[in-house]
Amino acid sequence: MKKFGLFLLGGTAAIVFLVNLVPLLALAITLGIAYLILKEFMKAKTTEGKICWGLVGLVLISVSISNLPSIVGLIAAFVLYLVYKKWSGERKVMNEDDDPFSNFEREWAKMK
Repeated sequence: MKKFGLFLLGGTAAIVFLVNLVPLLALAITLGIAYLILKEFMKAKTTEGKICWGLVGLVLISVSISNLPSIVGLIAAFVLYLVYKKWSGERKVMNEDDDPFSNFEREWAKMK
């Protein structure tokens, strides 16, 4: 029953992530371009240059704001990661004492 619940949660998170993938990419691209425009704004020496870069920056920031609901896709990706970690669980690492062959060798040495 636990695996079925994880399957449903993971499936829902995967669908939400895939639906929000393109808006997430648009958000990343517009924020990246806005950062470059901010750098150009800081480098501009004339008032006209600063006004032009500022207007272009405001337009890109408004486009970025329209993609903010895609952050739900990031949350869905995180939930998908948690479901994957829970599904696979902790793998038990075998100690030297747990190895049946080394244990056999030890017991054989005791018998001689």
